[in-house]
Amino acid sequence: MSNLDEIVEIFELLGDWEQRYEYLNDRGEQLQTMPKAYMRDEYKVKGCMSNVYIYAYRNEEEPHLVYFYGDCDTATIKGILSLLIDLCNGKTVEEIQLIDMDEIFERLNLAEHLSPNRHFGIYAIVELMKQQALQLTQIEV
Repeated sequence: MSNLDEIVEIFELLGDWEQRYEYLNDRGEQLQTMPKAYMRDEYKVKGCMSNVYIYAYRNEEEPHLVYFYGDCDTATIKGILSLLIDLCNGKTVEEIQLIDMDEIFERLNLAEHLSPNRHFGIYAIVELMKQQALQLTQIEV
């Protein structure tokens, strides 16, 4: 499981943004395949120019933790989606609610290297992840 400090360290080792984009694209290619059943409008991120889908679920062995499937049709955003999923997978609902996109953008210098539309779309991805995690607590018995 990745944490933000590890990702920041990798970004610093990579140096220039061409290498960082390549790293993000590689991460996206390695993202676990999302079951087609979850690639529906209700799991689609609104406000993102790319077609991004996210689905929160629980593992029976660790019912207090949240996991995500995700997919995207744009390589760089799919890489960022992979990074966000790694940051959130295996966390509690409460921990996911504390994810601070401003900190992530600042520590990875993403704001300078992504268009405002992509910036907005990434915030929308995180908001949907947080909403879905909260919804899992509402369906508990």
